[in-house]
Amino acid sequence: MTSPFGIIGRCEWVHFSELEGCDIKAKIDTGADTSALHAWKIKPFEKNGQEWVRFEIHPKQKTTEGKKMCEAPVLAKKDIKSSNGQIESRFTIRTPAKIGPHKYHIDLTLTNRDEMGFRMLLGRKAIKGRFLVDCAHSFLQSHAE
Repeated sequence: MTSPFGIIGRCEWVHFSELEGCDIKAKIDTGADTSALHAWKIKPFEKNGQEWVRFEIHPKQKTTEGKKMCEAPVLAKKDIKSSNGQIESRFTIRTPAKIGPHKYHIDLTLTNRDEMGFRMLLGRKAIKGRFLVDCAHSFLQSHAE
């Protein structure tokens, strides 16, 4: 079996050019349908007649160092069941993501992942038809910007 973009490991760096150019270490989660990004101070607002959301991200694990304030149009607001079974209403945005040399748009739900080990989960929809996952390794795509 082959994939157009190759193989990713259980963790990969993801670059977000439209989210202040930050790089975030993501855990690949084939059990999650949608990708999730750790976000704080999530506030909806209107811009040019469209719903947007402003939020703060902390790209580095276990610290608020390097925090960035971001804005993005709201794609949807969805009820998501978290890993602990709780249902949470989350804003969803669509933004370009780059894994290794591969750049494409993904959907991200915004949620507080402060208690989790990774600031981001990369779910099935973001990798389906693009990558195969080798769970025995990490960082198989180069971290180049």
